[in-house]
Amino acid sequence: MSDQPIAVALTGASGIAYGLRLIECLLGAGRQVQLLYSQAAQVVASMELDLQLPGSAEQAQKQLTAHFKADDGQLQVYGRQQWTAPVASGSNPPQALVVCPCTTGTLASIAHGISDDLIDRAADVMLKERRQLILVVRETPFSAIHLQNMLTVTQAGALVMPANPGFYYQPESVNDLVDFMVARILDHLRVAHDLLPRWGADR
Repeated sequence: MSDQPIAVALTGASGIAYGLRLIECLLGAGRQVQLLYSQAAQVVASMELDLQLPGSAEQAQKQLTAHFKADDGQLQVYGRQQWTAPVASGSNPPQALVVCPCTTGTLASIAHGISDDLIDRAADVMLKERRQLILVVRETPFSAIHLQNMLTVTQAGALVMPANPGFYYQPESVNDLVDFMVARILDHLRVAHDLLPRWGADR
């Protein structure tokens, strides 16, 4: 298991539960998590989960460390313009960055190398350093612009994983659908989990 942290970025797409469940699972697996989130993600978290994410990174770190019952220092939260954060430099990148959920606006910024905030810059670092970048895009339908941007980031080395949960395992709740996507992300991060039965395994 890598000792390097895994970064998670929450943006303003619907489906904030995917990102929060991913963080919970990573922390539960003993991984260190670096968290970034946009102002729009704060709005979505409030609307979808009645969760108030503080504007202050320091306050958010305290609140979420308690919320997830994480060890001290296991979860690090960085502000949108905190350019001194480790994720902003190729000299100290995380093992991987997962943007979950990822707006098509964030996708566009990453595809075109626009680094106006820490999320975009962190993604840019992952691409230039040939590190793992997973974009969990949540939008429907996709326009030709969205599809072209997904092709662009894929060609640059990112993995585009739209939030499309499967139904073949007969989910019984919204949480089951969330766990389907989180399980697929964890597989790509090579983080062990038991969220779902494996295809072809005894059920």
